[in-house]
Amino acid sequence: MTRPLVLTLGEPAGVGPEIVAAAWTALRGEPHPFAVIGDAGLLRAQSVSVVEVATPADAADVFVRALPVIHRPLPAPVVVRRPDPANAVAVADGIEEAVGFALSGEASGVVTAPIAKAPMYESGFRFPGHTEFIAELTADAPYVGTRGPVMMLTARDLRACLVTIHVALDQVAGLITADGVARTARVVHESLKRDFAIARPRLAMAALNPHAGEGGALGRQEIEILRPIAERLRAEGIDITDPKPADTLFHDEARATYDAAICMYHDQALIPVKTLDFWGGVNVSLGLPVIRTSPDHGTGFDIAGQGIARPDSLIAAVRLASEMAEARAAR
Repeated sequence: MTRPLVLTLGEPAGVGPEIVAAAWTALRGEPHPFAVIGDAGLLRAQSVSVVEVATPADAADVFVRALPVIHRPLPAPVVVRRPDPANAVAVADGIEEAVGFALSGEASGVVTAPIAKAPMYESGFRFPGHTEFIAELTADAPYVGTRGPVMMLTARDLRACLVTIHVALDQVAGLITADGVARTARVVHESLKRDFAIARPRLAMAALNPHAGEGGALGRQEIEILRPIAERLRAEGIDITDPKPADTLFHDEARATYDAAICMYHDQALIPVKTLDFWGGVNVSLGLPVIRTSPDHGTGFDIAGQGIARPDSLIAAVRLASEMAEARAAR
């Protein structure tokens, strides 16, 4: 078994504390131990046994009987569904500390609960989200291969990887470049080998336009950018298809023909993932020196504190991070 994972609590006024507690309850009998960085009192309020520990390494000995917590008290009281910018710096500090544990080898990977962007920005946080923050925190760490981050969403047997992420649809076409698509494909190819133990990854490229451009009648990106870059990548030894119509790429038989899909924009990837498994999808950051996964949902302010938040996605994120750590350690 690899070293324990480290979890961050995310936005304390959202569903983070309750899904972390529920995930521990579900996983305490499995070989996926983790420690949580956060306010121990907030987690005790979730009616679970809590033991304060100093490092993630201490988690393995207590995980079966109690939730291991690296106690970091919050500066302001937590009111459910009311995020307080006064706590946002502590949220960011928790992410940074978790990444530090992973970089030092004290943790085998990082799993992040959802954060609320508005209070983070109000406190001076200058990153679009977790992924970009973790990329900067690990920028000076050694890494062999093509650097990410690349966002992968996974559910059941689908791994969908994004060339563009949170941009308006009318901007996507201008952001689809040969270099951007090639970098994404290289990161995914290398990560499937390193973190998923797939010796010969098979990639499918989703077209940008309907019917893969219909020979240029519905757009020329497939002819001028995507097909030439697919040919170049195959010449490098990467098994990737020419651009395929996205509306025929995600059914059961199609998914059996590839290990990951390279998708051009947000909804092209997330709609099939959430259709396959709305509750259990996982967000993975590829191409970084540390393993990082997260649940594929937000802070859930509308349901926080009601005892109805489902931990499925966080449980899946923990299991996947543990599996990735095992694969990376085996290499």
